[in-house]
Amino acid sequence: MGQPAEWDYSIGTGRGVTMIEIKSVRMEFPGDANIIVGQSHFIKTVEDLYEAVATTAPQAKFGLAFNESSGACLTRFDGNDPELQQIAIKNAQALACGHTFVLVLSAAYPINVLNAIRNVPEVCSIFCATANAVEIIVACTEQGRGVLGVIDGAPPKGVEGQDDIAWRHDLLRKIGYKR
Repeated sequence: MGQPAEWDYSIGTGRGVTMIEIKSVRMEFPGDANIIVGQSHFIKTVEDLYEAVATTAPQAKFGLAFNESSGACLTRFDGNDPELQQIAIKNAQALACGHTFVLVLSAAYPINVLNAIRNVPEVCSIFCATANAVEIIVACTEQGRGVLGVIDGAPPKGVEGQDDIAWRHDLLRKIGYKR
């Protein structure tokens, strides 16, 4: 069962067909943190995502990294926590996908910042926002790399029963998301 943290599978050979390598890249971040991975289209992303998180959840500690897709093709970064910045950079570089951002967040939850992130004009999509173990499925071609999808957590083990429903309702009220 246990697949390695990163594996690859190559497809496509023959006339006029580009070779595509598919990789699974495991994101690594602290157990008390969450990670948000998305796609954006402009170098201004770093400053705008910083402002979105800092103004929406001022108590949040975070690190942010963004992979440029043209020009210098650098991993740009920001944040208010040096350790989380380095973790975000490490994950962005492991992905090595252009126009992709990684935000590692603690002392706040994705639900606190997702609307603000979605409203950043440069953000095209959000692939995941999770505290679970997560793998990003990446396609690699001669031109570069891109995100195909996300494996977030474990598969379902069943369907919730009445006790599970009651637990869910109680939890959401206890943590202040429902009344």
